Amino acid sequence: QVQLVESGGGLVQPGGSLRLSCAASGFTFRNYVMSWYRQAPGKERELVAVITSTGGSTNYGDSVKGRFTISRDNAKNTVYLQMNSLKPEDTAVYSCNARWIYSYWGRGTQVTVSS
Repeated sequence: QVQLVESGGGLVQPGGSLRLSCAASGFTFRNYVMSWYRQAPGKERELVAVITSTGGSTNYGDSVKGRFTISRDNAKNTVYLQMNSLKPEDTAVYSCNARWIYSYWGRGTQVTVSS
């Protein structure tokens, strides 16, 4: 059974940091490109960051460049998103996606940036 389970979300003040995790099971994680997406209420889903299967290359959405870092540990079947200098506009549900032959989605974790 394929599963992607996100964790690490919560309420944080502007300027703060959070680290999201996405634990994968049920498929060959090391073959898959992994991405983080987010969706705020009333807005389109937005690509936040993507990392290749080996972790050798990453890419980021313009709104998070220089603040967020995506990484993965293929031994632990986990992808991470380190989020620094958080802003209120980063508030959204963050979901991870695995893509290769198939595309899998997690259910998401809520991140709220507010004072």
